[in-house]
Amino acid sequence: MHDIRAIRENPAAFDAALSRRGLPAASPEILALDESRRAKILAAETAQADQNRASKDVGAAKARGDDAEFERLRALVSDKKAEVARLNAEAAEQDAALRDMLMRIPNLPHPDVPTGKDEGDNVELRRWGSPRQFDFTPREHFDIAGVKPGMDFETAAKLSGARFVVLKGAVIRVHRALAQFMLDTHITDHGLTEMWTPVLVKEDAMYGTNQLPKFAEDSYQTTNGWWLVPTSEVTLTNTVAGDILDESALPIRMTAHTQCFRSEAGSAGKDTTGMLRQHQFEKVEMVSITTPETSMAEHDRMTACAEAILEKLGLPFRTIVLCTGDMGFGAQKTHDLEVWLPGQNRYREISSVSVCGDFQARRMNARYRPAGGKPEFVHTLNGSGLAVGRCLIAVLENGQQEDGSVDLPAALHPYLGGKTRITAEGTLA
Repeated sequence: MHDIRAIRENPAAFDAALSRRGLPAASPEILALDESRRAKILAAETAQADQNRASKDVGAAKARGDDAEFERLRALVSDKKAEVARLNAEAAEQDAALRDMLMRIPNLPHPDVPTGKDEGDNVELRRWGSPRQFDFTPREHFDIAGVKPGMDFETAAKLSGARFVVLKGAVIRVHRALAQFMLDTHITDHGLTEMWTPVLVKEDAMYGTNQLPKFAEDSYQTTNGWWLVPTSEVTLTNTVAGDILDESALPIRMTAHTQCFRSEAGSAGKDTTGMLRQHQFEKVEMVSITTPETSMAEHDRMTACAEAILEKLGLPFRTIVLCTGDMGFGAQKTHDLEVWLPGQNRYREISSVSVCGDFQARRMNARYRPAGGKPEFVHTLNGSGLAVGRCLIAVLENGQQEDGSVDLPAALHPYLGGKTRITAEGTLA
């Protein structure tokens, strides 16, 4: 959420930053509502002062036997009381409208984010690894002979409909091994603290990490008001909601492996085959809570943590910085990692690592106290480390052999009891 004081002080800068996202100026509407709200608050305070004075004078008029003045003042007290109630109610209504307005406006881009309209204007930072040269035409993951027995879309459709999959046998063991490998790497090598969090959350948690109010259609809500998390960013980040942390406690670095749920409301017709885009999937998430001075350095650190997973698995990838027109709603700056998928002959996103500044912290009222200072808002960061299903796809497609078997990365062998490959018949060997 945005700081209304900053908008009051420099509306031109606020609108200029929004224009980099391709959005129209918002400060005139915001400030008009803010001015009206503040005027009603002042009017309510003035009416309250009038009521208080009249209340004191009522007793004096009665004591001196001035019945006419007594009745006039008593009527005035009643009128002022009603006026105060009306003005406070109107101010509260406008305050809620202002808060909703500010919550629906995306974060302002960091100054070093490239300006652009869409993904075509993203900037590649670096590449790691070279795509394998096949002496046969590589298949997509769902068409590899050894994978087919362990990836059942028909049964999933019978159970749940489109965009679901049933994994079994060798394939689910590799999927589980990937998640365990990611967690162990983040905990042991990167110093993240493992968490296990609910996948059902209160509405406030979804507001805190900017899934609500703007993107309600992208998530699932239960009949009793809980929301299914689209990512454990929601739970991990909200662990500090409402807190005032000691500066010495920062940074807080967390990771969690959870089920995630997304309606994919805006993805009709996209990636309808295979398991690239699912309603239910698993992800190993990373979240950091930092001071404002260290958040950009932490962003680079988190990006390196995600890159390390792909490097250990030997999967070619590229790292890009998203332009202003392609960034997510809550991000100041985002690095995307795109892994090479030979079956599609292209790079596809497997991780987004974003720094959000104090945008989420303001929504959550998450603060820290600098030594000897007043509380300030923390900065929050989140990133995939990685999307497990998409990583499975990359492992299967990059390791496929002409006979339909799949050679598995050496990093996974200890998690598979020493097994090194999926045979063409779909068993581990």
